[in-house]
Amino acid sequence: MSKLSSVFFLKDRLEAMNPTIELLKSHRSIRKFKDQQIPRELFEELIRAGQSAATSNHVQAYSIIHVVNPENRRKIAELAGGQPYVANSSDFLVFCADMKRAMEAAERAGAEVTRGMTEQLLVATIDTALMAQNVAIASESEGLGLCYIGGIRNNPQDVSEILKLPEHVYPVFGMCLGYPDQNPEVKPRLPLSAILKEDAYTDADDTALVTRFDQTMNQYYQARSSSNKDTTWSEQLKPLFTSKLRPHIKAFLNGRGFGTK
Repeated sequence: MSKLSSVFFLKDRLEAMNPTIELLKSHRSIRKFKDQQIPRELFEELIRAGQSAATSNHVQAYSIIHVVNPENRRKIAELAGGQPYVANSSDFLVFCADMKRAMEAAERAGAEVTRGMTEQLLVATIDTALMAQNVAIASESEGLGLCYIGGIRNNPQDVSEILKLPEHVYPVFGMCLGYPDQNPEVKPRLPLSAILKEDAYTDADDTALVTRFDQTMNQYYQARSSSNKDTTWSEQLKPLFTSKLRPHIKAFLNGRGFGTK
């Protein structure tokens, strides 16, 4: 068997044998949900699956607020930038980085705890993101759809007050969960050669790769079944580095006890 034939054989074998990889590659953000509730038993299993994610030193530095109160969901939908699916999805979760529980446990064990370290912020945020992604994958494996809500950080202090979050806990993002009532196309990703480096960081080909990817994204945006627009990946990035910088975040995190020491 030639080397090229071996590559195609391996690709076909992986696709045939590994539905998990295909599930991961088929992710779409869902923003329209059926009026159908997720059974409580399934919901709790999804959260347990999240708990099985990797966690730094077994700290498990996260808490999830399951926002059930309709008025609170409506308020958070507005605070997150007017996103109606926050209020309309079957379930809405706010994933919080939480160092409070672990710090207090260490203190009860006799430690003189140092608070406000940058590493604590990183550990808690990464733990939370890993946990949430496990919940996302588990949800999609059950035919559910989801949408992350980074707009939580538009007004994190107001969200924290609604959810009664104590010091050393902050809301990282939200997640809408439910049964999909739409079937959007899968959004293209950067080519592997743009993000996979060998031995050291190199960017010699980045301009050409991004230019080609902009063409791919322009075709996608113009051809997709809803919200068509004539734009590119690079154009879509511009607001992230201008109007969406969220300069309030540093002061907010300091106030939450997540300093930069």
